[in-house]
Amino acid sequence: MEGAGSGNDPLINLREYRQLAPWNLRDLAALTGAILETAGVRPINAAAAARPSERTVRFYVTRQLVAPPEGRGTAATYSYRHLLQVLAIKLRQMEGATLERIAEELNVTTGDVLERRIAAALGPGLPPPNVLPLAGDDAQPRGRAGRVFRSWTEPGGDERPETTATWHRISVADGVELHVRDDHPVAATEDLKRQASHAVRLALSRLVPPRHDGARTPPGPHGANSREADGYQ
Repeated sequence: MEGAGSGNDPLINLREYRQLAPWNLRDLAALTGAILETAGVRPINAAAAARPSERTVRFYVTRQLVAPPEGRGTAATYSYRHLLQVLAIKLRQMEGATLERIAEELNVTTGDVLERRIAAALGPGLPPPNVLPLAGDDAQPRGRAGRVFRSWTEPGGDERPETTATWHRISVADGVELHVRDDHPVAATEDLKRQASHAVRLALSRLVPPRHDGARTPPGPHGANSREADGYQ
């Protein structure tokens, strides 16, 4: 993967997702939603805030906003091009564009131009895939992408005894640290460590609303055990 040297260049980070393709419909929707949420792009209206679902992507294909997948039914697969198309649609919706206007734009926009526009819109908040937070088992990719993601988070294949590993302690927030083993991709550069810390802070901010009086947030509907988030649906 190129993540070790990508730093905060959103175009390079975006292109790394190409190496994880193809995806099934579920994984395409999950990855697209996680990218938009992590990048912190905020829509101008509530309707555009909806996290893309499998049904949403099917609707885009029906409206010819997104190219048809390869294959049919459960065997259908989606490429990096499909990821760019769904991201472009959601980003333009967040800017207030109608689906009709978006369709016109996509018809005359080449792939490389579309890629650069998406990278510019997502900005430096877009992490490479090896530090993309995917909350819960339901969001974890399957197939080839799933194997890659699991290789970043599971120790399988590491023959070194656990006692010989070197761990990096990354400060996230008051009372929170991220521990990363030295052979994990996140530990490769200081930029990636900062991006990982930023991604965890974003996730925490959705689980635990910031308190302005200095007090700790108690457990409860808005505490650390809450499964609610203010991200895209």
